[in-house]
Amino acid sequence: MKKIRKGFTLIEMVIVLFIISLLLLIMIPNLAAQKNRADEKSTEAFKTTLVTATDLYLENNPDKDVTDKGKKANVTTEELKAGGYITNSQVNRAKKIGINEKDNIFDHFKNLESENPS
Repeated sequence: MKKIRKGFTLIEMVIVLFIISLLLLIMIPNLAAQKNRADEKSTEAFKTTLVTATDLYLENNPDKDVTDKGKKANVTTEELKAGGYITNSQVNRAKKIGINEKDNIFDHFKNLESENPS
């Protein structure tokens, strides 16, 4: 008579769990690094969005473009939100990266500042 096999043996289950744990050990550190890189890229893209919104604001408000000392104008996220250039969620995200509503955007992003012809 032939023996009918039902299910897996204990050793087969242990081997499968071992393989799964090895795969997880390889993947988890990689996933964390990928998430960090994605967060950094997302923050850089958001900074670019803020500078672009500020440039649009200055295009539509040329009287605010240059201060009397020749520096970039003082543009805040509060002004951009009031003008409809950014949303409330973007203001909240700016706060998360350290830009308060009364802060000058150009003080935070000197390296992203685009060339605005005066």
